[in-house]
Amino acid sequence: MLFREIAYGPIHSRRLGVSLGMEIMPLEHKLCTFNCVYCECGWNEPVSHPQLPTREEVKAALEAKLQEVGPIDVITFSGNGEPTLHPDFLGIIEDTCALRDRYCPKAKVSVLSNSTQLGRAEVVKALRLCDNRILKLDAATDTMMRRIDLPVNEHLTVQTIIEWLAQFNGDFILQTCFLRGEHNGQPIDNTTPEELAAWYKAVETLRPKQIMIYVIDRKTPEENLYKIPRERMEAIAAPLIAKGFDVSISA
Repeated sequence: MLFREIAYGPIHSRRLGVSLGMEIMPLEHKLCTFNCVYCECGWNEPVSHPQLPTREEVKAALEAKLQEVGPIDVITFSGNGEPTLHPDFLGIIEDTCALRDRYCPKAKVSVLSNSTQLGRAEVVKALRLCDNRILKLDAATDTMMRRIDLPVNEHLTVQTIIEWLAQFNGDFILQTCFLRGEHNGQPIDNTTPEELAAWYKAVETLRPKQIMIYVIDRKTPEENLYKIPRERMEAIAAPLIAKGFDVSISA
């Protein structure tokens, strides 16, 4: 499922409310630093020169959309890949905040990111301008992270991601997809006691202001995946809720 417009919706998000979506990756294919087995956009496609919307095109599309839609809760950057890959990501966020202030000052600016570009200062600066930095950590062991997220950079480690996330001193929303299954004959399960222990430890270290945990909800590129039952998701959340963490469950 690809998004074919720069500004689309509004749609109702399970986690964010009435959301105006923003697509700043290619409109024809997915472009991401992860190749997640559960991604609704499918697998990455090798493209020599991906065509990205320009900063000017994004600004014009957003302004036109804001002039026609009714009240919205959030302007959300996600879509066909990793939005922080855009070379003008900082400028786009600056434009978005200015347009938001002009047309819908109560709306929040949100970015869903896989956390892989947090080593770039301009990306961190841009995310600090946003109201909601929704940052992924699907697993807290290298083995499971690589099986679930299939990072393009095979040298990326969970420890590096955790160090990057720590830059925000807890002022971000941690997002984790829980799932089971297999890919290329390798088992996938980030709900085992060992995986959860590592994930809980990462949460305790990072202390995010909110935690969003969710399950697969749409068709996935890897067909051998299974949805985690609601009861199991509640059990995963329970120890963190008992310690005072704000945990939301979409299951």
